[in-house]
Amino acid sequence: MFGNLFEEEEEEGAGFAPDASTERVAKGGEEPPPPRGTSNLCGIKNQGGTCYLNSLLQTLLFTPEFREELFSLGPEELGRLEDKDKPDAKVRVIPLELQRLFATLLLVDQQSASTADLTDSFGWNSSEGTNQHDVQELNRILFSALEHSLVGTSGSTLIHRLYHGTTVNSIVCKECGNVSQRQEDFLDLTVCVCGVCSLEGALWDMFVEEELFEGNNLYRCAQCDRLVTAAKSAKLRKLPPFMTMSLLRFSFDFAKCERYKETGRYTFPLTINLRPFCDQTDGEDSDYSYELFSVIIHKGGCYGGHYHVYIRDIDQLGQWEPQEEESKPKTQGKVKQVNVCEPKLEADDPLSVLTTIIAQEPSKSVLLDQLGQKLMDKTGSSWSKKFRKYHGPIGKFLQSHNDVFILVSNGTRVALKANPPSPTSELYSPVDQTTIPDPSPAEDRGTADTPPEPDHEPKPEPEGSHWFDLNDSTVTSIRESDIEKQFQGKESAYMLFYRKTQLHRTSEALKNPLYKVPPHLVQMTQEENSKLQQRREEFEASNNGVELRLHLASSYRLENGALQLIRKEEDGITTLSFDRRKTVGDLRLTIYQMQELWEGDMALTVAKCLPAGLHLYNTLTDDNVSLYSAGIYTNSELFVWNGREVCGATLLTGAEWEPVLLTVVRPFLEEDGEEGVENGLGDEEGRGGVENGAPGLKKEARGFAGGATLGEVRKALGEPHESVLCQEHGGGKRGGQEGGGEGGGASGWRVFPPEDMLRTLKELSLKDGDALLVLEPQSFDSSVFSVNGDVVTVTTPSDCRWLQVELRQGGDGEKEEDRRKAKVPASGNMLLCEVKQRAIEELQLQEQLPGKTLSVEYCLRQVDRTGKLLPPVCEELSVRDAGVRLMTTLTLCPGNAPKASQLFLHYSVGTAPSAGMEMDIIVEQTCTVKECLKAMLDAVGLEGTNWHLRRLDWCEEVGEPLMDVDASLSELKINHGDALVVTEGQLPPKGFLKLSVWLYLDPGNNSMVSMETDFNHTDNGFSEGQQLGVMTTGETHGHLPLSGGVMAELRSVGHVEITDEATLEDLKTQVLTLPALQSVCVPTPAFLRVWLLEGRRLARILRSQQLTLRKLKLASGSDICVQQLLKEEDIGPKEVLLRVQMGVPMERCYYPPEELVWDASRDSSPRSLRTTLAAHYGLSPDSLLLAKHQPDRHTWDTISNWSQQVSKRKKKKRAESLLGAPFHLKDGDIIGVKNLLIDSNRDFCTLEDEQGQQRLREQAEQRRKGGQLGGAGCDGAQGAGQEKKAGSTKSRKPEVALSINVGTFR
Repeated sequence: MFGNLFEEEEEEGAGFAPDASTERVAKGGEEPPPPRGTSNLCGIKNQGGTCYLNSLLQTLLFTPEFREELFSLGPEELGRLEDKDKPDAKVRVIPLELQRLFATLLLVDQQSASTADLTDSFGWNSSEGTNQHDVQELNRILFSALEHSLVGTSGSTLIHRLYHGTTVNSIVCKECGNVSQRQEDFLDLTVCVCGVCSLEGALWDMFVEEELFEGNNLYRCAQCDRLVTAAKSAKLRKLPPFMTMSLLRFSFDFAKCERYKETGRYTFPLTINLRPFCDQTDGEDSDYSYELFSVIIHKGGCYGGHYHVYIRDIDQLGQWEPQEEESKPKTQGKVKQVNVCEPKLEADDPLSVLTTIIAQEPSKSVLLDQLGQKLMDKTGSSWSKKFRKYHGPIGKFLQSHNDVFILVSNGTRVALKANPPSPTSELYSPVDQTTIPDPSPAEDRGTADTPPEPDHEPKPEPEGSHWFDLNDSTVTSIRESDIEKQFQGKESAYMLFYRKTQLHRTSEALKNPLYKVPPHLVQMTQEENSKLQQRREEFEASNNGVELRLHLASSYRLENGALQLIRKEEDGITTLSFDRRKTVGDLRLTIYQMQELWEGDMALTVAKCLPAGLHLYNTLTDDNVSLYSAGIYTNSELFVWNGREVCGATLLTGAEWEPVLLTVVRPFLEEDGEEGVENGLGDEEGRGGVENGAPGLKKEARGFAGGATLGEVRKALGEPHESVLCQEHGGGKRGGQEGGGEGGGASGWRVFPPEDMLRTLKELSLKDGDALLVLEPQSFDSSVFSVNGDVVTVTTPSDCRWLQVELRQGGDGEKEEDRRKAKVPASGNMLLCEVKQRAIEELQLQEQLPGKTLSVEYCLRQVDRTGKLLPPVCEELSVRDAGVRLMTTLTLCPGNAPKASQLFLHYSVGTAPSAGMEMDIIVEQTCTVKECLKAMLDAVGLEGTNWHLRRLDWCEEVGEPLMDVDASLSELKINHGDALVVTEGQLPPKGFLKLSVWLYLDPGNNSMVSMETDFNHTDNGFSEGQQLGVMTTGETHGHLPLSGGVMAELRSVGHVEITDEATLEDLKTQVLTLPALQSVCVPTPAFLRVWLLEGRRLARILRSQQLTLRKLKLASGSDICVQQLLKEEDIGPKEVLLRVQMGVPMERCYYPPEELVWDASRDSSPRSLRTTLAAHYGLSPDSLLLAKHQPDRHTWDTISNWSQQVSKRKKKKRAESLLGAPFHLKDGDIIGVKNLLIDSNRDFCTLEDEQGQQRLREQAEQRRKGGQLGGAGCDGAQGAGQEKKAGSTKSRKPEVALSINVGTFR
């Protein structure tokens, strides 16, 4: 109902199955389900959107009479689930699965149970669990399925006995007194919420108020044989043991054309006496008295939400405990008691004034429209002048004080709740009924003569049955007073379940979940509990085992601020498997036993292996704490020592002393060159190196405590006080780039100022791998080092000034070892054009063409880490300015090099560039988009103006077009090496729409069929493959006129570009100018119908010829479909185009469908549609049976003749709208019609429908088997893909009808 009205909101965590999403997989495999919580009740897992099903199933479970009746049916009547696949076995799967689910919920020790087996028995596929439905609709369908499943068993009357009731509608002639009565059955009562403030008020309107037929609306009396005045009323005749009230909280606003939810205050009692609403009132009070035991609640709006249920535990199966944070009881001062015997008027208190006025009336009530006048007579001033400013309108004031006032007599009079009007003064009203008590306990409420106590402690919950909130997998205890919170708001009551107070439970059933559970189900649950217990033990054992890495102090020594292994060749680590549920003392004892020679104290300290070495953190001192509480997990490092020193050295532990591994860089002397080179190269290979580690500088890795100051580091390095410490300029390596970033054999270092010598390494943000340059004063005499302020520049020695150039001519197939290479001397100031010239000379490329200039142009290109060529470097720049580092490799490739003012771009035609398919072009940065496009078209030999440029998006796909063709590439922020796509088609001007046009080919229209032959001769640029098969009734293949399955064809005819200010008539005119539609001849555009296509389906007809395309909400890129008509058409905004087809009498097929325009502007009820169809076919409305076809599911939804009775007030009758839930009639829907006068077959399904349903079942079975074989990962990936695909459209997902498949057991 209401489409996806009850779709789970994503932010509602309870709306989904938490166990499915938060399950963790540990070493021992999948985690077993957790045991029951403190409530000792079991929840139900949400399959993704089955909260509505879970709420109803919990209500049925906590209906003991229903549960015990179901358990009383044995295998001899229902069959066995093991035999369900046998062809001749009659196994009633639905009640059997319901029995097993109830037994699991009662007896299996797990937090929540799964309904997968039950929904499988419904015939639902895997996607049905995510579809959202209405719980009221499910209640009726599930009961119907159970009735059909139990035919021929002792439980065939189960639903009828427990839930079936009857009402009687009476019409009394005012002239002769003749009474005409008609009896109706019900399983639940649908009561109105709109315009009513309480359940009693709604029942009063339905079963007490009379509707008069008078004036122009007279009744024809059969006895008088003429039109007379009459009164119509309804009464309850037979009351079932269980009364279900369905609240109509969702309505449709025809003025705004949108759905909305009634969130106003709507009270309902805990106990109610239905005697005033019955036609037979001579029984005992207990025969009419009911008590509330379940409230299904809907949270959310009309387009999304979540269900949960409040349930009274009648058999006391759960363990109720008060909530942790009990809210303070509401002050009773709010419920102002009025002494009606001696009214006291306080002129400035509107509550006192109104209560005095009402109390002084003889009838103890006042007409609402006279209350304002009586107020003026009493006070001399109107409500608007005296009270409105501070208290709002008088109606709102009365509503906000509903603890004092109550509306009676159909809402026309107001009375005091403390002193309702007597039956002698006016008609019986809902005020005499039992109402919901005050949220505070009954003992807390005072009387009119007893003032409330100011400091009143909340009473403990009385013994007996308690209330619980069952929210999917979660079960929590609630107080009875919490029910009042569901009177109003977005989270409010949606279904109420009452039971007769005379239904008493035996003492054997109380606190006994085994009561009347069949022995075979008890045995099944015991086996399941044994398996769960075994799984939990295995899981706990495997999940709590941790692998500890022990480091013994005897293998370590303190060096460079961290612990280092004494012998590098030894591992020094002992691995120990231990249960983390054991204590630290147990671990210490185990290590003592392992180290037999250990003497003295033993300290266990958490350690961590860092680049600088092993460092210690916190010591485990409390032997009574478990390893889990101490934060010990798998692969934790523990250092075993005496807690004081290691090899005579004191250790500094903690995060503040965490060591930092620095790369200390020093200059080396000429005689130390060999060693320096080795150190430098070795470090560069081992650590990724920095440029300054080249020959001329030597590097050494040293670790220092993070809490040590920079001065202490200098002292530890043995450097004199005059030495200078420097850090790489810009913080050293950034983002994986080397050095200082200046390139060309020189880099910069920043000198630490004197004040930094007192700061620690942590304060200076020095981290592992950072380089620290140490220079003595005499080092500045060398040409390698130069000082400029606080920056030291290090120039690379001459023997490192070179670039390697590699020649690449053979394309991608050329092997790297076959390429010729040359080592070219270079410096940071050398121009790249000189580097290229020297490389050409070294590679002897000019000698290949003696006597001629070089005919092939070459350029220098860098290569990234993947081996891909980067854009050519600008040869006008120096090595340093171009960002090229010395001692790296450049590639010499055929091609031109861009100048400093030019851009090198990649481009392709039609599709995104791919390896080997892209082309290159060099253009000026000031070049416009138009000039760039022309250059690209000239390069590939294309002509014409029907082209434009597009960018590539972030995922390397064709993206947005470059709209401003006169803008320069630099203005559009197109950079060196970007890729563009030359795309066919012109850019539409701003404000224009580009629409794809399809032609609707209807086989039933001869003119359209004849046009099909002309398409073969029309050169419109579209192939025959560009056709869409659209089935108007299901997936019927071919032409089947008897079944109504007409296969229509959509053929693409081109595109139109039109401004969004154009009218629909202008669009039709422009569409007719397409070359492919030259043969279509229509007198005026009104002979053409335009559909909007959504998801390859005819979605809606574009109406109103003079409306602009912007108002019709057409977007660029939309698909439209045109259909030729045989007459003019102008469908109104509230008219619906339906395809109606009459059933062939006594056969399972239909006559060909006809188009019918139904005017739903005034009345959209089933009665209006039935009247329209009756006039169309010349039949009586009562003889027609209607149904809407669901082509996706191959099913028919019957449009009932019965209209829900919402209100009996005169001129306020509200009927069911076919434009809303559950039918949502729209353009193009198929309506099946049965003439009951000559056709007794009420089944609308055809043979084609049955075949389609069989295909769907086979596909569902294949998906289910594929999911079992592929595992949950495949389903998750497929589901994610489907969600992603579904998320691409903004429209809500279509409504899916709710159904339960039941076998035949007659």
